[in-house]
Amino acid sequence: MTPTEAQKIIEALAQGLDPISGASLPEGGPCSQPQVIRALFLAAKILGESHLPPSKPAKVLPEKAGAPWKPEEDAQLLHEFDNGASIAQLMALHQRTRGSIASRLVRLGRISERSEVNDDTPPY
Repeated sequence: MTPTEAQKIIEALAQGLDPISGASLPEGGPCSQPQVIRALFLAAKILGESHLPPSKPAKVLPEKAGAPWKPEEDAQLLHEFDNGASIAQLMALHQRTRGSIASRLVRLGRISERSEVNDDTPPY
């Protein structure tokens, strides 16, 4: 039996229906009790969620991702870049993404295009 099949059976019982014939269940039986009905609906919901593909974990961004750049940070970035710091080092030092470092270097005139920043470093 698959989780989907089990979920359909439990949903039918929660709705007061015989899962095989589809006929109404007799009044006064255990499946007509409010607590049992709530438990069946909850079980069906959990079963429905249990066989969904796992969602991707949220990407953890650097601390300063999205924060505005300050003039002193610009000066530090240029100094480090001009002295040969790698993009990975700049990302770590400034707590910024690769895209942010590349964009800032373009804006400050050190490179002409963001694509000049190599892609061998992690994306964030």
